[in-house]
Order: sequence, then C-alpha cells, then structure tokens
Amino acid sequence: MTSSQQPANPLRSKSSKVLDGPAHAPHRAFYRAMGLNDGDFQKPLVGVATTWNEITPCNISLQDQAAVVKEAVWAEGGVPREFTTISVSDGIAMGHQGMKASLVSRDMVADSVELVMHGHQYDALVGIGGCDKTLPGMMMAMARLNVPSVFLYGGTIMPGKLDGRDLTIVDVYEAVGTHSAGNMSDDELYKIECAACPGAGSCGGQFTANTMACIGEAIGLALPGSSGWPAEHPGRRDVNRECGEAVMRLLKANILPRDILTRKAFENAVRVVAATGGSTNVLLHLPALAHEVGLDLTMKDFNKLFLETPTIADLKPGGKYVMLDLFNIGGVPVVLKALLDGGLLHGDCMTVSGKTLAENLADVKIPTDQDVVYPTSNPIRETGGLRVLFGNLAPEGCVVKVAGLSKLTHEGPAKVFDNEESCFEAIEKREIHAGDTVIIRYEGPQGGPGMREMLSVTAALYGQGHGQDVALITDGRFSGGTRGLMIGHAGPEAYVGGPIALVQNGDIIKVDAVKGEITLCVDDAELANRKAAWKQPEPNYKSGILYKYAQGVGPACQGAVTHPGQTSAPNEACKVPSTV
Repeated sequence: MTSSQQPANPLRSKSSKVLDGPAHAPHRAFYRAMGLNDGDFQKPLVGVATTWNEITPCNISLQDQAAVVKEAVWAEGGVPREFTTISVSDGIAMGHQGMKASLVSRDMVADSVELVMHGHQYDALVGIGGCDKTLPGMMMAMARLNVPSVFLYGGTIMPGKLDGRDLTIVDVYEAVGTHSAGNMSDDELYKIECAACPGAGSCGGQFTANTMACIGEAIGLALPGSSGWPAEHPGRRDVNRECGEAVMRLLKANILPRDILTRKAFENAVRVVAATGGSTNVLLHLPALAHEVGLDLTMKDFNKLFLETPTIADLKPGGKYVMLDLFNIGGVPVVLKALLDGGLLHGDCMTVSGKTLAENLADVKIPTDQDVVYPTSNPIRETGGLRVLFGNLAPEGCVVKVAGLSKLTHEGPAKVFDNEESCFEAIEKREIHAGDTVIIRYEGPQGGPGMREMLSVTAALYGQGHGQDVALITDGRFSGGTRGLMIGHAGPEAYVGGPIALVQNGDIIKVDAVKGEITLCVDDAELANRKAAWKQPEPNYKSGILYKYAQGVGPACQGAVTHPGQTSAPNEACKVPSTV
C-alpha cells in the first residue's frame, strides 16, 4: 500500500493536508530527502521549537535538550521536526542601543514560530525557551496556534560563588556602581565579573526568566516541577523526555492551549508573581499572552491581586535566595502548594499534564526545615512583591517592585533625562543625590522604540548607595533584577504626549507605594500650557524593524502588543478545528 493510500490518522488533522494523497507527492519527496519514509507519513508531525544559539548562556544548552524531547516524541509515535528562532540577550544588550531590540524580539519569537508551524501544518508543538523574552514569545505562539503544546524552560544558571556567597549577574551590575563610587577596586570588580556566571542557564534570581518559568507552571502550559531544574543538572534529561511524552498525550486527549489559558489560569499566574516578588516585566508579558486568547488583563486587575496575595518566597533581588535554592526544596510546586493551601489559587484549572492544578499538587509536601518559602499564614509581607501606582503623572498606571524595600514613599525634585545614556552619564559623574526623583523618558514602546530595560542605570544607583533614597520613574522598563524605588511603564508614554513628557527639572514629585499613588505637583493650568507647547520629537529610527515596530506597537498597559489579538475574528493562520 502506497503512502497516499494509507488510512488517515485522527491525530494528523493538520499534517494530513500536506502529506496525504497523490497531489502531495512533492511534499513527501522533500521529507524523504530528510530521512522520513512511508510509515512516518502516517504519524503526527510535532514541531520542536527552540531558541538555541551562541548569543547567551541562557540558550546555549537548548539544542541538547531538544534532542531528548525529540527522542521521546519518536518513541511515542510522533515525528519531531526541530527548528530554531531568534533571541536577544537582555544582559548583553543592556545599557546601550541594543536593548531596544529586546522587547521587539518577544513578538518576533511568537511570529516566527507561528509562521513555521502554520507554513508546515505541524500537529503539535513543544516550545523551549531560555532568555527572558523567549518564554512569553513561545507561550504567545502556542496561544495563537492553539494546537496541543507544551512549554519547556531551559533552566536556571547555577549561582556563582565568591568568598562563600552566591552571586548573580545583578551583583556584577551593582558592582559597577560601587566601583564608580570609588568603593571597590579594579581587582574586586574583576573577581566578581569572573565568578558570577559559571555556566549555561538563565539568570539565577527571581528575575524575568525565572518569573516567567514560574508562570509557565502556574498557568498550566509547563509540566509540574519542570521549571526549577538548573540547565546543567543531570536530571534534566528526564524532564525533557517527559515533555516529549506529554505533547503526544495532549494530542490524543485533544487538550489545547485555549482550554488551559482561562481567566482563572491568568489569576493563578499573577498570584505566583506577587508571592515570589517576581519581575515587573510580567505586566507586559501576561497582558500580551491574555491578548492572544481574547482576554483583557488590566493594571487594575494586577493591583487587586497584588494586594490580596502575600509575599511568601524569599528570592533575589528582593530577598536572599536564588532559583537553585527553591529547586532544592521542591521547586515551583512548593510555592503553588502553599498558595493553594492558603485558598489563593484556582485548583480546578486544566494543565498540560492532563490533570488539574490541584491534582498536580495533591502529593506535594512543603518542607518545614527551610526558610525559602513560607506559609500564607506567616508571610514575609502581607501583600505581594509588586505594586501598581496611578496618578496625574501616570494615568494609565506604572509599576514598582516593593519586595525588599524598606522605604515605600518618596518626595523630591525632578532631574529629567530624555534618554538612558544621559542619565547614566550623570550617575557616573555623581550628579544624582539623595532625595532626587530621576525621570528617564522617551524610552517607551513607541518612543524608544522598544521600551529598554535599564538595569545598568538602576544597578549603578544601587551600587552608589541610592537604592532607597532616590526614586527613578520612566516610561521604559526594568530588568527583573532591578531593586530600589524604581518605577517603570509610566503611561501614557512621553512620545505620545503623556504627562511624563511635561515634567521639568525641579518639579516636585510624590511617590506613595503604600497608597498606590504617584503625583506630579504641578497645577492643571500649568500642565495644560506645557502640553500646548509640547511637540512630538522625530523618531529615533526611520527604517528597519525598530521603525516598523514603532508604527504598530500598543501601550505598555496593554502589553505592548503588535496585532489585534483574539478580540477580533481570527484570521486563517489562527483557525484551528475545535476537535481533531
């Protein structure tokens, strides 16, 4: 019997359109050139998408991990097809114009995975991400495609060690500030630089990559316990194999991403961010993911859940432990179990294990001989590690990480900078002083474009001793490793004439992260005069991807998304049969 005469496999609702029948002999010929045979044409095609590259240690191990996933897919009766997409190293792009590519890359990851999966009509997807934007990018693609999908995080880096203490990359950035203040020698800085990153894996604290990894489990797109494993841990083979097995089970059960990505699942994800003092970048990535399935997740939604959820995990940068320490006591399931026991999670949400969240956590025990994760009855703080602020300076809202902060209010005169570089230069010259309110503007999604992270600036301030006595406000964003009274995502952004564009040197600004308020102390009439005189600056880029991105990107409060999402009728590329 020829391949064109074989009975149809019900798991091949997409690939059958490419491989079945006489008309598709050319397509089968291409696959034969890659080693497939008649029997393989009757099996589902499973995309194995990775962001492997030699750009960053976060992704350097992903090719090896994908190989194990593929072995499992073959063993379970599927045909894996591996492909890669881009990533931009947030760490290496930090502190210069290259950072404008970072947030753009999130959407590029989602777009490129969608295109490959759609162009080749693969039946299912395993998406493997490492560096910050690759995680939400992969999840966004899964939501768009709505084929059986499993997300796999490539894993955290092991902590660096120096003089008996753990190091992360943030220690290096902060050491730069300490060095510039004259409080660290060249030799000490060199030792920290050499010790901080010992091998493969994503930044080790509860920064953006590890926060998004926690979200993967909480929201149900990642297998329980899969996100805590370090990249170089020998046990990773088992995790990778389980993901390949799981995607084949999902195909058979016809469990799709949009069955998983419900309103309740997003609330679970936000609570985990709050409980762990996670990255402020989730206020971009979770709304963008929700947008893909037609849900609105607003700044007010975040704030409500932040206020209702206690901080229970003592993780860097606000706390003292790294992801390895959480892994050693049981990983992300321990955090989820503590929240579930405290009545703060929706346990009935479906996950890629084929079980509900509560079923996944049924046998999880919370160790008592540790101080990494606390019960909700005895939290580190009564509210979550992030807070959204509203006021006349940011009517659309802005966000600050309060985990680890002892001072939650600030009032002081503005020092205004129209880009990150000029602010960093002022910090290096020791021109920022206690009590100042630093404004960095025209760094939003459109104005930058690309909404740069500013870890170089914030870490330098912290390293100079200004982590608690200076406030920084920007329409840009921050690294998950940022700490201090650093307030990002101020909207509307300066480039579209938001109030942050009207601030002048010396204006008094009040920040109250307890009440959730941010106030520019200038009367309405004066602000109206300034607005009338304001002119939109020329764009920083007038061609290429950054220009293209700026033309279509939306505001930060909506996730800085670049397409209409599922609130409108899905186009052909997004249509998926409701049943196999």
